[in-house]
Amino acid sequence: MSLLTPPSDVLEIASRLRKAGFETWCVGGAVRDALLGHAHLDWDLATSATPAEVMRTFRRTVPVGIAFGTVGVIGRSGRLHEVTTFRHDVKTDGRHAEVEFGASLEEDLARRDFTINAIAYNPQNGELFDPFGGRKDLRAGVVRAVGDPEARMREDRLRALRALRFASRFAFSIDPATWKAICNSAPHLTRLSAERVKQEIEKTMEQVARPSAAFARWRDAGALQVLVGAVHAAPDERFAALDCLSRPVGKRAAERKLLRLAMLFFGDERRTAESALRALRFSNHDVSWVARLADARAQLGEAVDAAMAREGGASESELRRWAAVVGRTAAASWWRLNAALWAARREQRTDGATAVRVPAPSARDVVRTYRRLVRTAYRDPIETGDLQVDGEDLASVGVPKGPVLGATLKRLLDAVIEHPERNTREELLRLARLTDGINGARPAPGARE
Repeated sequence: MSLLTPPSDVLEIASRLRKAGFETWCVGGAVRDALLGHAHLDWDLATSATPAEVMRTFRRTVPVGIAFGTVGVIGRSGRLHEVTTFRHDVKTDGRHAEVEFGASLEEDLARRDFTINAIAYNPQNGELFDPFGGRKDLRAGVVRAVGDPEARMREDRLRALRALRFASRFAFSIDPATWKAICNSAPHLTRLSAERVKQEIEKTMEQVARPSAAFARWRDAGALQVLVGAVHAAPDERFAALDCLSRPVGKRAAERKLLRLAMLFFGDERRTAESALRALRFSNHDVSWVARLADARAQLGEAVDAAMAREGGASESELRRWAAVVGRTAAASWWRLNAALWAARREQRTDGATAVRVPAPSARDVVRTYRRLVRTAYRDPIETGDLQVDGEDLASVGVPKGPVLGATLKRLLDAVIEHPERNTREELLRLARLTDGINGARPAPGARE
């Protein structure tokens, strides 16, 4: 109960509304999290005041969602807090509700999704109003729909995904009737916008310590097959590997969230990852980055696993080739994903009494190779731009422009990746004069070996 102490801005907003004659309570996730002992900054309020009355009471307001009764009130600290009029639903299309004001607090709480989110707190006297047993479910660790689970899911299909996230975030179970309603709701999840589904995936990556549990529930409920078919078909080890990646917190939160997203597709061909991510309305940058990492694993996965299983590990030329495929700037991220996959394999057990560990390189070897790979990616020639010749140089020795010139540059890069010491202008021009490739090629007429 010690964390049931809203910020001073919230206390002031509630106090002013009460002094103006309006019943006002703290509601939502902040109350839930405080009862669980988790700090929470976004405290929302519910009030008997209409939106117009709220805006008359406060000088600095933002019309966040007037049609739904929500006004943003900016406190002294500059932080915006949502104040919503008590309301009840008139009708809904499965995503958007039409509401009426003039409801009681209990009627307002009755329209909420889960009992753990339907608890109100009076900051003036410390009273908790909990008509649906939310505190009992918090203590028991249960996600339970308010009232009829099937009706709650029909009212808003997003609730199915929210239930899966809450249960995974707090390590709660899901009430059997609520779980049945979630599964029954799965075929109707296509009513959700791609942006909403994307937001739920991102919130899961951000908020859930072990995302594998969340996406296992997505899959078991049928939501994953309906919404992201490519991920539904992913091997189990990818889900387990999500838990081996760092949580998206701190200064590197955005990068870490993107890595977790990339793991869902790690090993899929570029086209598969791009199609799924574009359908979910991810940015062009995120689509390109994730698809690059996924496709590099698809191309190199077996070779990388085999090299890491060898005594002595990967050779220098293998490291250069891997860096050339994934790209200099993506090499470190790509290796972190491989490392998470191998960590999951080390933790995974095979069926049977012996419980033999699935083969995977040791953490020490993975770290050592990571350092070698990153050093190689930024030190050695792995891109055509690193070559000591360019298109004009090749044209000067008779290489025709167009596809032939491009193919010649690629052959030169292949040779340099294998033997970096060959990356001199003289040697590359000599190799370019050969007509049948580089290694073992016959010299062009008049050219000397």
